[in-house]
Amino acid sequence: MVGGHHQSNGGLPAPPSDSGLPGGWNPGRPLARRNPAALRHRVHFRLGRRRLPARLVPDRLPWVPQGCRAALSCPVSSSSRGGQRSSGGWRRTIVPDFFVGQEPWHPSGDWSTFPEWLKTRNARKIDKEFDAVLKYLKQQCHTKRIGVVGFCWGGTAVHHLMLKHPELRAGVSVYGIIKDAEDVYGLKNPTLFIFAENDAVIPLEQVSLLTQKLKEHCKVEYQIKTFSGQTHGFVHRKREDCSPEDKPYIDEARRNLLEWLNKYV
Repeated sequence: MVGGHHQSNGGLPAPPSDSGLPGGWNPGRPLARRNPAALRHRVHFRLGRRRLPARLVPDRLPWVPQGCRAALSCPVSSSSRGGQRSSGGWRRTIVPDFFVGQEPWHPSGDWSTFPEWLKTRNARKIDKEFDAVLKYLKQQCHTKRIGVVGFCWGGTAVHHLMLKHPELRAGVSVYGIIKDAEDVYGLKNPTLFIFAENDAVIPLEQVSLLTQKLKEHCKVEYQIKTFSGQTHGFVHRKREDCSPEDKPYIDEARRNLLEWLNKYV
């Protein structure tokens, strides 16, 4: 989720930029620290003097560092706002613990138990935790521009949040979708959906239905992108797991994500 004003990184060294993306994409960079306010495992960055909030909804998988779930240092490329061009900079990333202390799903887990695991972690029942973080951003950080990003389980959470919270200026849902519901197309603000063509979790039929229903009911800007040949999890795949054939698609999806946030937040 992204909010606040653009700012340079306050003299801090930039992260490695080996991904070819604006400013570099560096998942898991340990710039974060714990803060007991508002939520357990809420993570934020202090970069420079001014406090620039951003929020990232985690997916269902654990990423190190422990307790951060899916922390990343989020670069912001230059953009035009209000007729003035602002310089690139950094935003704060907050990772709420929407599992409320419960363990995330581990890739080595027994997939036959996954439906049971999911019953106690409903991506549409996160409003209490979300409201706590939103209150913190507004009262403690004086944030006025907020966006949200989520992957897999977190992508479903983004879909849910963009239906309910007009204060969110933009959302990016990455291979996450709300199924078996009719009231899920009235998005409040611009939302980008990213999917994989060969996703075993979200078949293309569901993407086609979402496309059709949003065209019929959505009154704000949205975009749906499906990446050829890709599988579930490709956008936040670890660097060492990215094949040369997939890397152009991965980089494009990550660039689209950043550009969407940069445009609307």
